[in-house]
Amino acid sequence: MSQIATYTILGIAIGFEVIGTSLLPMTQQFSRLWPTLGMAACYAVAFFCLSITVQVLPVAIVYAVWSGMGVVLIAMVNYVVFRQVLDLWAVLGLVLIVGGVVIINTLSKSVPH
Repeated sequence: MSQIATYTILGIAIGFEVIGTSLLPMTQQFSRLWPTLGMAACYAVAFFCLSITVQVLPVAIVYAVWSGMGVVLIAMVNYVVFRQVLDLWAVLGLVLIVGGVVIINTLSKSVPH
């Protein structure tokens, strides 16, 4: 599998994880059927895509990118959709997470370039 295909599938996994996590509050502790099924389906697709990417990239790298970008994107969705504002320290932490993901993908010898 090419590197572009691998990262595309990882991006799909991240997208479905973000959608699933965004649906989580709407499940109201799994008491609402459709949001719960939507959340579960999104997580299933996300993990299926992750299972493909770990065949090419190291699990630690896949998980770092998936979780790091997921955290940042969830923060953005929460800001836009739920109007949840982050303080300066939270934003700084997110910047450091993105920086870590960039360093892993550009400088680490653990990732094929």
